Amino acid sequence: MAWLQISFVVERDCVPLLEAALENAGALATTLGDAADEPQLEPPLGTTPLWRRVRLTALYPNQPQVLATALALSRSLAAHLGVKPQIERIEDRIWEQTWRDDFEPARFGRRLWICPQGQSADDPDAVVVELDPGLAFGTGRHPTTALCLRWLDGADLVEKTVIDYGCGSGVLAIAALRLGAIHAVAVDHDLQALEATRANAEHNGVADRLFACPPEEVPEGPADLLLANILAGPLVELAARLAALVRAEGRLAVSGILHDQSAQIMAAYAPWFRLDKPRTANEWVLVSGCRKQS
Repeated sequence: MAWLQISFVVERDCVPLLEAALENAGALATTLGDAADEPQLEPPLGTTPLWRRVRLTALYPNQPQVLATALALSRSLAAHLGVKPQIERIEDRIWEQTWRDDFEPARFGRRLWICPQGQSADDPDAVVVELDPGLAFGTGRHPTTALCLRWLDGADLVEKTVIDYGCGSGVLAIAALRLGAIHAVAVDHDLQALEATRANAEHNGVADRLFACPPEEVPEGPADLLLANILAGPLVELAARLAALVRAEGRLAVSGILHDQSAQIMAAYAPWFRLDKPRTANEWVLVSGCRKQS
C-alpha cells in the first residue's frame, strides 16, 4: 500500500487551523517540524513551543476518495495561504523492521547492553535491556542517554532504590533494575512515555519492581539514586524538588545539558550536593554528585 504525504511551510499562527483542516480531510497523522533551522533547546516547563516557520506534514492512505478530498483541499489552501504544498507519494514499508535495521545492540560501560527485542549481546557477562521498537523513545543512541547509561554501569546499584525523572522509554529505570536496584520509580508527564515504560519493564521482567507515574504522584520518601535526563532549564527549576527526592549520601546524575550550561547546573545543585567532575560526550554534559547531610 502506498501513501500520500502533503507538506506546507507556514507561519506558526496558521498551524492550528491548517492542522484541523488536513485532519478533517482524512489525514491519518500530522507532524510539525522546524522549517527554518530554529532549534527549541529550552522550552518552558509544561509547554510545547512552535517555531516561527513550521513544516506541517499530513499523511493520507492511498484511497481514491480520500486522496481526491485531500488534493482538492490542498489546492484550496495553497490559494488561500499563498504557499505551494509539497506532495509526495511514499511506498509502504515495514516500519518496525526499518527501526530495527537502524538500531543495533550497543554496550554502555563495562557490562550494560541495550538491544532491540529479539537480538542479543555477544558478551557472556552482559546485562541486557531489550526495548520494543514500537514503543521506545530512548535507545541510548543520543549522547545524553549514553552518558546516563555509562554512569549507571559504574554505580553501586545493588539493593538500591532509584528515581528516573523524565523517563521517556524507561530505559534508565529498567537498566538500573537489571543492574541490581531493588525498586525504581519512573516519572514523566507524558502518558505515552509512561505506557512505553510499563511495556518495556514487563518485557524485561522488572515490572513488579517499577512504578511509573506522573510527577504529582511520586511516592513519599527519598531514593538512593536519582537520574534526570531532561534539559538545563527544567533542571534548574526543579533543583530543590529533585534534591528533596534523594536521601542523605544518596547519588544524583543529571544530563540533557550543553557544555556551556554546566556551570549553571552545578551552581543550582551545589547547595545540596558534593559534585563530581562533569562527564562529557560531544557537546553534552552529565553532572553528578553525592547528597550532603542535612
